Amino acid sequence: MKKILKVFAATALLCFISGQVFADSQKKSADSSFSVIEALQNSFRAITNTMLPAVVEVDVTETKTYTDPFGGMSNPFEFFFGSPHSNEDNKKNQKEYESKGLGSGVIVRKSGSTYYVLTNNHVAGSATKISIKLNDGRQYEGKLVGADSRVDIALVSFESKDASIPVAKLGNSDLVQPGDICLAFGAPLGYSQSVTQGIVSAVGRNATQMSAFSDYIQTDAAINQGNSGGPLVNIYGEVIGINTWIASSSGGSVGLGFAIPINNIKSSIDSFIKNGKIVYGWVGISIAELSDEYKADLGVANTEGAFASMVFLNSPAQKGGIKPGDYIIELNGKKVRSSNQLIRDIGKLEAGSTAKFTVIRGGKTVSGITVKIDERGNETEINRSKQWPGFTVYPLTDALRDQLKLEDKKIKGVVASGIEEKSPAASLRIQNFDIITAVNGKKINNVAEFYAELANAQKSVNFDIYSNGGTITTGTYRF
Repeated sequence: MKKILKVFAATALLCFISGQVFADSQKKSADSSFSVIEALQNSFRAITNTMLPAVVEVDVTETKTYTDPFGGMSNPFEFFFGSPHSNEDNKKNQKEYESKGLGSGVIVRKSGSTYYVLTNNHVAGSATKISIKLNDGRQYEGKLVGADSRVDIALVSFESKDASIPVAKLGNSDLVQPGDICLAFGAPLGYSQSVTQGIVSAVGRNATQMSAFSDYIQTDAAINQGNSGGPLVNIYGEVIGINTWIASSSGGSVGLGFAIPINNIKSSIDSFIKNGKIVYGWVGISIAELSDEYKADLGVANTEGAFASMVFLNSPAQKGGIKPGDYIIELNGKKVRSSNQLIRDIGKLEAGSTAKFTVIRGGKTVSGITVKIDERGNETEINRSKQWPGFTVYPLTDALRDQLKLEDKKIKGVVASGIEEKSPAASLRIQNFDIITAVNGKKINNVAEFYAELANAQKSVNFDIYSNGGTITTGTYRF
């Protein structure tokens, strides 16, 4: 019995000692975890304290007009039935009103006593009055330096002799990866100098509602109305993006916020200051997205690149030797991954500079195509009737055969689509859904052969079109 008691006592003592050691280990582990959390919190504080003085609230006023339906009417029946001078009355009855808005911005440059604030075009691009409010409450009158709707950015300046106002440090958005911790700064719903924290959800986002002149960083850091123009910041306190829009069915944050990568904007800051606008490069090609089926018919299956569906007549591209149907795989030695990437990369090229393209044409790689870059005008200034050949073609699939009620399986060719008004195609009377069976008398069976023969055409071209059981030949277009 005594022996059993001794064993029990020894075991109890061992358990007590082990328990004490385990408890001490837990305490040390808890202390270590707390230290990590505290360090993380301190880093967020440091980033916030550094960034907030460079983050501003952008208050804007826009002057808008509306037509007063009752203005100047002597007869109440005119409201319902109009007046004999309704157009003149509408002009006379137009009235102005001021619309106020709010957004965010970040100070990115200082030159003497001039500070430059980067924000969104939809925040300040149409403003008639701009007020810049610092985090300490001081306000300055802002001046619009330049704005661009295509990328949705604007640069605003204000004057201050206070040299202590900080300028934000710009990071390298090319290094950003999904999972990176980030912080969003701004004035969501009017609550200025707010900061939210999250991670980078994705990079390189593109969608139809987004600009083709930029890709986007996606984040789950809460972004709401008023955050527009504010910075997205990494753990080093560097600006990696400018918050620009959210995807939401309610209008509020649902964890789908998007920021313009700062590397897409850096050169634009200099361009705004120098030219008052962004000067985009232009070569004169129309780029189209291709399905896997189309790529296979073109002979470029499983190959990354961008498809030049049409080339503008007398454009830098045509003068340099790019042809419709070229599948562009490299620009200045850099691989082309997508159509949007090529659009962005061309847009960054300086007018007057030269660029080298590598393309796949007729199944062969053609390199060393040298093009002198021109300046891109506004979309309204681009004359799309100058596109050659003025239409695109699609594979004659079984589905299209059924849709066109083409029962004769012997008919080979491609289907015309997207005819541009007043273009060469329009002058040749080519219509949508025409089946093109030959180019300059040479039979074609697929998309690849169509563009190969079009590329071989010298100075003139005509097409054979199958219609209602017979074939007609278009007139000849000389170029």
